[in-house]
Amino acid sequence: MVEQWMRQFQDWLCHRLETADGSGHRFVPEDWTHAEGGGGITRVLQHGDILEKGGVAFSAVWGEMSEAAARQLLMPDRRYFATGVRVVQHPRSPRVPISHMNVRYFEVGNGEAWFGGGLDLTPIYVDAQQARWFHEQIWEVCQRHQPDYYPRFKAWADEYFYLPHRQETRGVGGLFFDRLTVSRDGLFEELFAFVQDVGEVYDRTYSAIMRQNAPLPYTEREQQWQRVRRGRYAEFNLAIDRGTRFGLETGGCTESILMSLPPQVDWHYNLTPAPASPEAASQQWLRQGIDWLAVPAGQRRLRLAPPSGARATRQQTFAPGAEPAPPWPPSPRPTPPKPWMTQKSVADGR
Repeated sequence: MVEQWMRQFQDWLCHRLETADGSGHRFVPEDWTHAEGGGGITRVLQHGDILEKGGVAFSAVWGEMSEAAARQLLMPDRRYFATGVRVVQHPRSPRVPISHMNVRYFEVGNGEAWFGGGLDLTPIYVDAQQARWFHEQIWEVCQRHQPDYYPRFKAWADEYFYLPHRQETRGVGGLFFDRLTVSRDGLFEELFAFVQDVGEVYDRTYSAIMRQNAPLPYTEREQQWQRVRRGRYAEFNLAIDRGTRFGLETGGCTESILMSLPPQVDWHYNLTPAPASPEAASQQWLRQGIDWLAVPAGQRRLRLAPPSGARATRQQTFAPGAEPAPPWPPSPRPTPPKPWMTQKSVADGR
């Protein structure tokens, strides 16, 4: 059952991120209920050694949205069940990128069911070699499922994680996909397996980046620029993000919906980086259509192997001597979606 896996994935990922942070701080849980049915658990870690604020939110909700909300969200039916995990990490150091990941599953009253999700990195200072490495890892995951997933979903991420009012991308992109519909786009088991692998590669890549970048020194000036870039992140989440809109339109938990916002931000009127500065150099990377896999390889490498069983057709780009892949939680055997409200019926014990 998808809901069961989402719950288990939240537990597993919180443990993994706590370990990578290393401070001994924990993701503190808060349970909440949805007005029509279901609810969720939002877990937030604050004041860690690496993570200044991080959130991992699970939800499983159902109900009937208003006609206006259904039209705005392009829902084929007002009745819905939705479950997922949403992750945003705001690190203390401007040398560690902000990260985001979410995986989700929907059923609607007309019988349709689909998966969606994505992941992306938002560096304050873009390391092109690290961005390339990140894209290599998600390319590998896509290759294990459908060869066209990476070019399709990478282009979709470039389009989605974009601030049109700023004419810049949120960061160096990643993957974004929505409405991978059961039967039309693949078997239930196939689509579910892809979503699970997206969750696994998020932890594997971001934990490694945290460990590598956290010891790098930084200045107060760089922290000031971090707060400016966090402001752009907040602009996206409040003005553009569909998940924020869906949660607010359907009566979700406001604190959980807005846990993705950074702890401290700055907005300065008409602030422009100085020419030839590191800030200006990073800004040049914030554009759509960059082929990160084609960025020339450099010497700086993260030490990480593809997960066990991967078809590493680009393995020459990985560093040797990698750490083992993290233990992946056993997942329940996926079963095809059943008629409307199947997940709710299971949750109710029926």
